[in-house]
Amino acid sequence: MNTVQIRSAERALSVGTWLIVCGAMLYSVLTVTPLMASHTPARWAWTAPILPLVVDAAVVIVVRLDSVLARLGGHGGRWPVALRWMTGTMTLALNTADSALAKDLVGVAVHSVAPLLLIVTAETGLAYRRAITAAVTALEAKQRAEREAAEQAARERAEAARRQAREEREHAALLAREQREHEARLAADAAEREERRRREEREERAAREEAERVERERREREREQRERERERAEREAAQRAENERREREQALAREQREREERTARERATLLERGPAAGKLPEDEARAIVTAAFEAGLSVRAAAELCGWSVGWVSTRYAELRDPGHGGAELAIASR
Repeated sequence: MNTVQIRSAERALSVGTWLIVCGAMLYSVLTVTPLMASHTPARWAWTAPILPLVVDAAVVIVVRLDSVLARLGGHGGRWPVALRWMTGTMTLALNTADSALAKDLVGVAVHSVAPLLLIVTAETGLAYRRAITAAVTALEAKQRAEREAAEQAARERAEAARRQAREEREHAALLAREQREHEARLAADAAEREERRRREEREERAAREEAERVERERREREREQRERERERAEREAAQRAENERREREQALAREQREREERTARERATLLERGPAAGKLPEDEARAIVTAAFEAGLSVRAAAELCGWSVGWVSTRYAELRDPGHGGAELAIASR
C-alpha cells in the first residue's frame, strides 16, 4: 500500500468517525433534553440542553485530540483514557436513564445503541489511527532506508568512478611525461642542427646582403639622379601648362568683356529708339523685348518700344524668366 492509499483510508476513517459522533450527539441531545427538563425546576427548564451539549463537547475533544496524538505517534497517558470512558459512560447513562426509570428494557436497549456505538467507534478509531501511524512510520522508514541505500550505492559508484578516473589520469600523466621527455630530447637534437644550419645561413645571408647593399646603393644613386631629372622636367612642363592656362583665361575674359560690351551697346541702341510708331516686325520686336527685360524695364514700357500688345510682351517676359515653361503657361492662361 502506498502513501496515497493510506491517506485515503485515513480520510475514510475520519469522515466515518465524525459522522457517527455527530449522529450520536444529535440523538443524545434529543433524548437527554426531555429527561433534564423533567428533573429541573420549571423556571430553569431552558437549561435542559446544556448538560448533553457539555458531555458531547467532551466527546468531540476526546475524539479530535486522540486522532491528533495517534497521527503523531504519541500517547496522552491515563487521563485521556479516563475522560474517554467517563464521557462514554455518561452519554450511555443519560440516554438510557429515562427508559430505565420507566423499567422499559426495550427502550434501554434502543437508547444504548448510539452511546455504545460512539464508545466503540472512539476506541476502534484510536486503534486504527495508531495502526495506520505505525504502518506509515514503517513505510517511511523503509523508503528512507531504500533512499539511503540508493544514495550509498550512488556514492560508492561515484567514488569508484573518481578512483578509476584518477588512476587513468595518473597513467595518462605518466605517458605524457615520458612523451614530453622523449620529445624534449628530439627537440634538443633538432635545435642543435637547426642552430648550426642557421649559423651557416646567417653567414651566407650576411655576405649576400653586403653584395646586395653595394648594388642597391649604386641603383639608388642612379634612381635619385633620374628622379631629379624627372622632377625638373615635370616642373618645367607644369610651368608651361600654367602659363598657357593663364593666357587662355585672359583671352576668354577679354572675349567675355567684349561680348558683354557689344551686347550692352546693342541693347542701349534698341532702347534709345523710343516708342514705336507702329507694330514692328516680330524678330525686331523680340530683340527689343529681350533688351528691355535685361534692362529691367516694365512690360508696358517694352510694349511701347516694340508696338506689340502688353499680353504678347508679358508672354515673352515669361519665356525669358522660365524658358521651359513660362511662355506655355501664359499662353494657356490667355486662352
